Amino acid sequence: MKKVLKFLQKTYREVLRSIAFYPVLISILCIVLAIVTLSLENTEIVKSIKEKIPYLFIQDYDTARSILSVFIGGIISLTVFSFSMVMVVLSQASSNFSPRLLPGLVSNSKHQIILGIYVGTLLYCIIILTSLGARGIEADTMGLSNMFAAILCVVCIGLFVYFIHTISGSIQIQNIIDRIFDKCNGYAEKELTRSDDSIIALKYIDTTGWIVLNSNKTGYFRGFDKRLLSTSIEEQENQIEVIPYLNKHLWEGVPILRIREAMSDEDLKKLLFCIDISSDRHEDDKGVGGMIKLMEIAVKAMSPGINDPGTAIDAIAKLGRLLRKFLQFPAITSQPLENNKCILIKNNIPGSELMRILVQPIRLYAKQDSSVMHELIGALQFISNGPNISDENRTLVLEELENVREDIKKHIGNEVDKKHLLEAFKKGIEEV
Repeated sequence: MKKVLKFLQKTYREVLRSIAFYPVLISILCIVLAIVTLSLENTEIVKSIKEKIPYLFIQDYDTARSILSVFIGGIISLTVFSFSMVMVVLSQASSNFSPRLLPGLVSNSKHQIILGIYVGTLLYCIIILTSLGARGIEADTMGLSNMFAAILCVVCIGLFVYFIHTISGSIQIQNIIDRIFDKCNGYAEKELTRSDDSIIALKYIDTTGWIVLNSNKTGYFRGFDKRLLSTSIEEQENQIEVIPYLNKHLWEGVPILRIREAMSDEDLKKLLFCIDISSDRHEDDKGVGGMIKLMEIAVKAMSPGINDPGTAIDAIAKLGRLLRKFLQFPAITSQPLENNKCILIKNNIPGSELMRILVQPIRLYAKQDSSVMHELIGALQFISNGPNISDENRTLVLEELENVREDIKKHIGNEVDKKHLLEAFKKGIEEV
């Protein structure tokens, strides 16, 4: 049962990221709608409605066939054009911003639903036209089906206008940055305000002599699902430490779990089964995933081919707000399982790792741009003044500020720009 649950969870995530999910689902619903409307044509209720409002139902065979043919041709054109626009958007986002943004654009449910309605309407009209040809002179009994075909085509025209509006907005880098920030910020807020009293923040835990389990594959750590734990493990008076933080890259054979008390080989296999490791670094924006995307947008914007410091500044501003919250996370958290016997210990990403994977790349690629470096100084000063940040993390931020100052001295050639940057740095240090 646990294996089935894990398989369903993995399949669910993959299906939702697929661009074909909603189109396939809506197409099936439209096929069912076509069958239902054809079945209801000769019912007494439909016949009475046709008699009361005959102007809404097409009774002529040639007229119905012509209209359905026009509908099919028009919907095919809309579908091809819409899919072409999606491909153009994906290509532009990949070349101008970051290839890691593609999964988020592809999985946009609004675009999937619109494309699904296009395809579903096309299939509906084809089925009705096929049935119309089969019935021939009895086509006057298909007024309800033709009316629904007309309604669906009118809906498609309205959705096409909406699609043009949304697809043009989704490629704007400001909207992309805001969307990533909102998702990552929501996760951070949820973690900081979690009301579960059973979660305890720890500064240190002695794991000397604990049993170490190694990873059985290479990939990115997506979490430890305690719902997959077997009852035999939950009933043991034991402590289990999950070593990697969320989204950390793991190599096969590196330590991934520590266990205080010995377990049977069968229970050890069940523990490893609860580990979720993915080959995709950017499967979602939880943890540090969204911040990595913002960092890559800033770095890409500073490349010689793009040269867009405004985008880099916007990404750094959002990144500073997120880092200020993530540095408030406790290094270690402890939470008992349902029976309060077995305790699960998890590690959050350390501040030094956040500085290495988020701030250092931006500092490296933007060290010759005074405007971007000025924004980076402001962001780091904003982070260092944040509440509930440990002295250790605050020291790491101040060290990164020192690294920024050294880069300014070495790589900013204009003396006036260098002076202004160093004054901004000096003022920030005095305020901390």
